[in-house]
Amino acid sequence: MTNHKTFLYVLVFVVGAASLGSEIAAARLMAPFFGASTIIWANTIGVVLVALSIGYYLGGRLADRVPELRSLCLVVLTAAVLLAIVPLIAQPFLDLAVDALDEVAAGAFIGSLLAVLLLIAIPVVLLGTVAPWAMRLAVDDVEHAGTIAGRLYAISTVGSLTGTMVAALVLIPFAGTQRTFLTFALALALVATVGLGWRFAIAPIVLAGAIALPAGTVKATDGGKLLYEGESEEQYIRVIEQDDGDRILELNEGQAVHSILPRRGYLTADYWDSFLVMPFLTRQDPPERIAILGNAAGTIARQYGHFWPETEVDGVEIDAELSDVGYRYFDMGSNPRLTIHDDDARPWLRRAESDYDLIVVDAYRQPYIPFYLTTREFFELIADRLSPDGVVVVNVGHPEGDEEFERSLGRTMASVLTSVLRDPVEQTNTLLVGSKAPLAAQRLAITAQDVLRGDLRDLGEIDAARLEPILSGGSVFTDDRAAVEWLVDRSIIGAAEDR
Repeated sequence: MTNHKTFLYVLVFVVGAASLGSEIAAARLMAPFFGASTIIWANTIGVVLVALSIGYYLGGRLADRVPELRSLCLVVLTAAVLLAIVPLIAQPFLDLAVDALDEVAAGAFIGSLLAVLLLIAIPVVLLGTVAPWAMRLAVDDVEHAGTIAGRLYAISTVGSLTGTMVAALVLIPFAGTQRTFLTFALALALVATVGLGWRFAIAPIVLAGAIALPAGTVKATDGGKLLYEGESEEQYIRVIEQDDGDRILELNEGQAVHSILPRRGYLTADYWDSFLVMPFLTRQDPPERIAILGNAAGTIARQYGHFWPETEVDGVEIDAELSDVGYRYFDMGSNPRLTIHDDDARPWLRRAESDYDLIVVDAYRQPYIPFYLTTREFFELIADRLSPDGVVVVNVGHPEGDEEFERSLGRTMASVLTSVLRDPVEQTNTLLVGSKAPLAAQRLAITAQDVLRGDLRDLGEIDAARLEPILSGGSVFTDDRAAVEWLVDRSIIGAAEDR
């Protein structure tokens, strides 16, 4: 009997690990298609909890009807097989979901919900049956029922914690999402086989073989050549060389390009170019020191190394893997005055020295900026680190046609800085420019004529003509209250309702 209970303890531990580990892997599996926002996590957690609740209910009924260890192990083995199938069918299914929902602004919400439901809900329901079923089998008498139940729940919870940590810190970064699913499926198959007998050993053998096979690409490219695909502790990463020869960096859902290496030259014909001329709103000489919060693969740093080679550049990037990608694929090493800091932007800025002539804030995951990089306290820190005529430029990503988030961010910046202007550079990107010194578009236009040359002169004149006062309205974000994701989520749902 002791061996019987010991096996059940092992079983609930492995099932607990697989349940929560699969939840982490599911969110990561969907990130290349739908992003990694609060919406996606809410959907994933919600569906997993509902599936587990259904499983608990069914498990209780099955435990009373079929109080057999063999039947329980067959259910676990079935869950293992279904879990192993998830990464095999994910790409074509999620590609189809993205294509079908591209025209709907709330596509991330609907698509991620359907994806989680169809991909992992059924195996999670089966895993949910294990806890009550195992309890029924482990309890020999009512006198010790409480002790056995408490022990099983404790072991299952420890298993869930272990699965979460192993998935997030070990398997996903070093083995990848596909092998994470397969590893948990293998663990389930192994423990089920112990309960069923070695005649069922073919299942874990096949799963072990699947883990050994090379993993395919996570997401198909719409065009161009895939140069690199990987997953860091922070996100899904891929580098694509387009048909015109440009290289682009995509993260997570791939709806935004986070770095670009033009086939020729250094200008990108995109929002990155504006960072080259914005410092001239307050000065006539190139900036001496700049900080890039959200360096990614180093597009801005590379540009500065060419156009302003004397400028000292601090590139801050929370994901060290992106810095490696920048050196390998985006010519980031061409700027000898670039210093890379693998750190979170705000803690790094708190430790940094003052007197930056330009601080770039380009650290968002489409379409969100981390809330702590939007608050009054953050911009007070920015102001303290700027030189007297320094400028801060924030790249604000937003759904097309929505201005609510930008209104609040602009008002927040204006509550700290003397002057703030907006540059509606693209339909889904606005640059907010702030300084402790007065800002005037006319000054940039004059400097462009007198100081800048060639393409930079044209760029300065174009940007000067586009600059305008910030939008009115909005509320001031603080560290205590900054409804960043709520504002963006509301705009996404609102855009869907308008269609």
